Amino acid sequence: MILNAADTVAILTERGIAPAGHKIARRDIAAGEAVLKFGQVIGYATQAIAAGAHVHSHNLAFGAHDRDHRPGAGLAAAQAALERHRGPAMNFRGYHRAGGQVGTRNFIALVATVNCSATVIRRAAEELRIEGVLDAHPDIDGIAAFAHGTGCGMADSGPGWQALQRVLTGHAGHPNVGAALFVGLGCEVMQIARMKQDLGEAARFHGLTIQDSGGTRATIEAIKARVRQMLPEIGAARRAPAPASALRIGLQCGGSDGFSGITANPALGVACDMLAAQGASVVLSETPEIYGAERLLLDRAASPDVARRLVDRLRWWEDYTARNGASLDNNPSPGNKAGGLTTILEKSLGAVAKAGGTPLNAVLEYAEPITAPGLNFMDTPGYDPVSATGQIAGGAQLIVFTTGRGSAFGSKPAPTIKLATNDRLYRAMTEDMDLNCGDILTQGVSLEAKAREIVALILETASGRASKSELLGLGDNEFLPWQIGAVV
Repeated sequence: MILNAADTVAILTERGIAPAGHKIARRDIAAGEAVLKFGQVIGYATQAIAAGAHVHSHNLAFGAHDRDHRPGAGLAAAQAALERHRGPAMNFRGYHRAGGQVGTRNFIALVATVNCSATVIRRAAEELRIEGVLDAHPDIDGIAAFAHGTGCGMADSGPGWQALQRVLTGHAGHPNVGAALFVGLGCEVMQIARMKQDLGEAARFHGLTIQDSGGTRATIEAIKARVRQMLPEIGAARRAPAPASALRIGLQCGGSDGFSGITANPALGVACDMLAAQGASVVLSETPEIYGAERLLLDRAASPDVARRLVDRLRWWEDYTARNGASLDNNPSPGNKAGGLTTILEKSLGAVAKAGGTPLNAVLEYAEPITAPGLNFMDTPGYDPVSATGQIAGGAQLIVFTTGRGSAFGSKPAPTIKLATNDRLYRAMTEDMDLNCGDILTQGVSLEAKAREIVALILETASGRASKSELLGLGDNEFLPWQIGAVV
């Protein structure tokens, strides 16, 4: 078994036995024996480990994990957790959109359908910023340019096309977007007319192509003219009260460390339980980073179909990595390991803690619309920009991102809130971190109390409070759709 108690770790790290956030053996462990953390297998000893010794990659390796899935076995307890967190109604102030959506921000979106139109939308957005067109419209949060490197040289149907189509239409039709302009070259696979047909509400969505507009410079001017026409209507939007049930919140963790699974992640999990009890949707993702801890989700699957969908996605990832000569244990990253995480089995335990303890109500494809209240799981890679792009495309109006090593991450049109797992990181990167969760260990703050802080910060941010990543101007380079399938 492994000890993570803060006082013992502090004593042992002071003596130079292990760095902060790393693991210490509580008893002698034989070579080949399973090593447990939080009661779960995180790997196997590659050599005999003495009690009190440092346990890490020099003596612990990835191996088989528990596949004794019991779908629904913990559903009653999960439902009880949901009931336990019911409380007075929570509200925020947001932008009410047609169809019942509520935005936490009010952006104009320029959406490239293909890499060929990436430059024109970026140039137009930058020129409009320099010209100060938003100075007279304080209720518009910005002009976001969603450029990417694909959209052609791909099949016009199938998983890759469907994923990109969901990403592009999901950002254009996002509740945090007041109006969107699709910009294409004209001859690409991702055709504007096909996407506008899926979106409906034609007045909110516009489109033009470089070929029909007369070339690059002419298209930049056409984009700028179209945006100026949009400004009065979008700038007239005003915030109004909305229930917390209107929120869709994406959960992310990056630059994780040994403290992630005992401070920020479980505190965020309790906060998610509180929000789920209000009818909000919370979305766990990063499928490779739940590997080895999937039983903790399957136990509370709301139905056999939900459980089957999750297992199917995990099997797909096993096959996908094997076909490409990789292993799901390629994660954790070097930074994760320096912070104390040794195997993907260990990292996954901490990652799943973000999901709290309520029922798993839905398993979604990448960028699929988020409709079920409570806990959802969306299939995405573990790479943060790709994962968050899918969550936002699904309708997440906020991203909550835990980090132990430090992550310079932001997102548009949904702002990112960053939670630090330890005091040292919070002090070192105060301008990047929105909330410190390290005081759970150093000051004895309870998970419940920290969760209430997180919920309050989420509601304040949803109501317009700028996150640290917004203040730093992050988010323009984190739009990264998952490219699935052959490039032809």
